[in-house]
Amino acid sequence: MSWSLADEVDHMQISTAIALAVRVSVALLTRTFFQPDEYFQSLEVAHHLVFGYGNLTWEWLTAQPIRSIIYPALNVPVYWALGLGGLDATKLLIWAPKVLHGILAAGTDVYVDELARKIIGPQYAPTVLFLSLTSFFHVLSLSRSLSNSLETTLTTVALSHYPWDTTTPPKRQDIRRFLATAALACAVRPTNAVIWVYMSGLLLWRLRRQPRHLASLLLNVAVVGLLVTLAVFLLDSAYYGSPTCTPLNFLRTNLSSVSLFYGISQWHYYFSQAIPILCTSALPFVLHGAWLAMWSPNPALKVLLGLIGWTIGVYSLAGHKEWRFIHPLLPLMHILAAKSLVDVTPRSSGRPAAVSIRKSHRALLLTTLPLAVYVVLFHSQSQIEVVHYLGDLPSEELHSVGFLMPCHSTPWQAYLHRPDLASPGRLWALGCEPPITGQNLTSYRDQTDIFYESPANYLRTRFPGSVDPAFPASPMPSTPPGATLPDHGDWKHEWPEYLVMFGALLHDGEVQSTLESKRYREVWKMESGWEGDRRRQGGVRVWRFQP
Repeated sequence: MSWSLADEVDHMQISTAIALAVRVSVALLTRTFFQPDEYFQSLEVAHHLVFGYGNLTWEWLTAQPIRSIIYPALNVPVYWALGLGGLDATKLLIWAPKVLHGILAAGTDVYVDELARKIIGPQYAPTVLFLSLTSFFHVLSLSRSLSNSLETTLTTVALSHYPWDTTTPPKRQDIRRFLATAALACAVRPTNAVIWVYMSGLLLWRLRRQPRHLASLLLNVAVVGLLVTLAVFLLDSAYYGSPTCTPLNFLRTNLSSVSLFYGISQWHYYFSQAIPILCTSALPFVLHGAWLAMWSPNPALKVLLGLIGWTIGVYSLAGHKEWRFIHPLLPLMHILAAKSLVDVTPRSSGRPAAVSIRKSHRALLLTTLPLAVYVVLFHSQSQIEVVHYLGDLPSEELHSVGFLMPCHSTPWQAYLHRPDLASPGRLWALGCEPPITGQNLTSYRDQTDIFYESPANYLRTRFPGSVDPAFPASPMPSTPPGATLPDHGDWKHEWPEYLVMFGALLHDGEVQSTLESKRYREVWKMESGWEGDRRRQGGVRVWRFQP
C-alpha cells in the first residue's frame, strides 16, 4: 500500500476536521467532575485575574508561589472578551473556555498522526488516529482545562518535529520547532523536562561526530531555553508583582514532603494502575507493540519505547503519583498499539486512509465507549449541577453559602460568577492547606480532616448557638494559605443561608438533627453514581435556612 502526496494532504485535512469536531464536542458535552485542578489551577485563576474575585489556592498565595500564570492565562482573553461584550453572565462563561480547550486537545490527535507517520509509516496513521479519538482516557481528560492535557498536546507536537531520521542531518527549522514546543511544555509543567533530558541526550550523542550540527543544536538549545525561561520569569513576575521563578519554586516544593501530603503510592503504581487505566482496552496491543518494538530493526521505534520506560521509571521515584502525570505518554503508547494492530491484520488493497485492523479488534477497542459516555455525562455530575443551581438563584434569595465537603469538591466562581458573594466569608468551603510551614507530616491535620473526625462536634463548637437571619459573613471559615495556626485551627463560622454537603454527611444522625434544630431543610439534591471515597457518597444535598 503506497501513499501519494494527495492522499497525505487529504488524510491530514480530514483528520484535523474530525479531531476538532470530536474534541470540541466532548468538551461541550462534559458535565462531570474529575479533578479540582481543572478549575482551581486554571479557570479560577483566570477568572480572578479578569473579574477581580475568585478562589486562589495556596500554590498561588504562598510566599514562594509554585504555579506559573502561563497556562491559566490562555483563558484570560476569553474571559476578557466576554466581559467586554457583556456576555460574562451567560452560559458562554462556561462554554467558551470549553471550546478553547477542545481545540487545544485536538492538537494531540492531529500530531500523533504526524508522529506515527514519521516513526512507523503512513500506513499506521489511520489506526493511530482511531486509537486516539476513541481513547477512554482522552475522552475523560484531554478536553478538560488541565495543565496535563496541554502538556500532552505540546509533547506530541514537539516529538513530531524531533529529527527521528538518523540517516540525514537534522533540519534547523525542525530543531527549532522541536525545542520551542518542548520548552513551552516545560513551562506549563516543569516535570515535562524528564522527557527532554532523554530525547536531547540521544540527539547529542547522535551528533557527537558532527561538530557543526552539534554546535548548532547547542546554540539553539541555549537561545530557546533562555528566551522561554526569561518569558516565564517576566510574565510570572508581572503577575505576582515581584521577581518570581515559579519553575524553581515548583521543583523545590515538590522535592519536599509537601507533595506527599496529597498521597503516597507504591513504586509500581504507574505500571500496575496508571498504564492499564490510560490504555484500557488497548492495553494488550500496547504490550504486544512494545514487544515488537524491542526486536524491531526500526531505531526510532526503540527510542520511543525507551522514552516511555525512562519517563515512567523516573516518575516512579516520586512518592506522589497520579494517572494524569503520565498522560503525555499515552499518544506514544497508541503508536505501539497501532504497530501491533496493523501488523497482525492481513494486508488489503483498500484505500490508504482506511483503519486496517480486524473487526474483532475494533470491537474490543470500542468496548470502553459506554464507560466514556458515563464519565462525561453522569459520574459526579451533581458536583457541577449544584453550582449551576446556586448560580441561577436570584440575589435576594442567596446571601451566603457554606460547603461542608472535602475541599475543592466543586467548581467555584469561574462557574458560579456571583460578585454578590465575592466579599470574604460570604462563600466559603472547608480548607485543606498542606504543611508548607514545616509542620510534621505524620501528625498534621488540615481543616477537612478535623471536620470529618467529628462533624457534629465541629458544628457545635465552631458555629454560633443560633442562626442570625441577616446571615453575616463568617469571620474565619478556612485557613489563609501559608498561615501558621494552632493544632486545632481557629476557624470560626456564621451560619450561612445555604449549606452544601454530600449525602454521606447526613448519615450521621447527630449532624442531621443539629441542622434540623437550626431550621435548615433540604431544598435540592442529586445523586452522583458510584464513589469510592465514603465522604463523597450519597450525592450532593443543599439545605437552606427556613425562617
